[in-house]
Amino acid sequence: MSTTMPYLDEATVFRLAPWPDAVAAIERVLLDGLDPADAPPRSFADVAHGQLLLMPGTTPTGVGVKLATVAPGNPDRGLPRIQALYVLYDPATLTITALLDGTALTTLRTPAVSAVAVDHLADPAAHRMVVFGSGPQAWGHVAAIRAVRPIDEVVVVARQRAGAERLVGRLTTAGLVARVGAAQDVARADVVVCATTARTPLFDGGMLPSHACVVAVGSHEPEARELDAVALRRAGRVVVEDVAVALREAGDVIQAVASGDVSQADLLALRNVVRMSPDGRGAVFKSVGMGWQDLAVAELVHRRWLERSDG
Repeated sequence: MSTTMPYLDEATVFRLAPWPDAVAAIERVLLDGLDPADAPPRSFADVAHGQLLLMPGTTPTGVGVKLATVAPGNPDRGLPRIQALYVLYDPATLTITALLDGTALTTLRTPAVSAVAVDHLADPAAHRMVVFGSGPQAWGHVAAIRAVRPIDEVVVVARQRAGAERLVGRLTTAGLVARVGAAQDVARADVVVCATTARTPLFDGGMLPSHACVVAVGSHEPEARELDAVALRRAGRVVVEDVAVALREAGDVIQAVASGDVSQADLLALRNVVRMSPDGRGAVFKSVGMGWQDLAVAELVHRRWLERSDG
């Protein structure tokens, strides 16, 4: 291993891949023909206090793998629930070319994927958002979706009021109108984001406006769901990263299909949606996270680091 191999830390990741560019990087690999159905699957291993995740990814120009941990008890210790390291390889020799802060990469790429979906599904004038959750993903989703929609009002709904108030303060400082709210606030939302650890639905899907675009990113287990079947049934479109992966990991989708509220045949893959224009109908985007997403952003960060180092 070369002693000059870089470690690109959190600050570097966010500096070299600002939100609009991270969103564009995700969309670009899909438009260039990457099919998530061909992506190598991730693997899970349960350990005493959480899970270990191995998330490989390939694109025509890169190879990488994210080594991640999920520790549900960490927030009570003042530590992140998800922590990760990313290893980037040369695609021809499989030599390690860089290490990246995988936690920062996760915080960046998940909202970027959601923003790509929102850009092709939500009303172009969407400006009112309700966010369930108050952690890094909640903040990240507001920031990323602001890159594609004129979001100026945000309602934060969280289990712990102190966390919700901290996020509201951060959003207010960023120039948004923000307040702590409740599940009923989805009735006036243009965009709803669910970024929680909930295992049961967060709100009654019947309250959603017909035009609302709903994003759910909080779970990747068949037994867990943030959305009820009504939310998916009412949606004009139910979009997933990859249909096979969703039917294996996305509890929101799995349970709605099992109940007959959603037809498996009606699920849309994101790679097809990025070629569509928004039409004002309601939609749901369910994401479980995939390795190609980390790689797309990691390649962007590494490429820009090389450009600046050479300069």
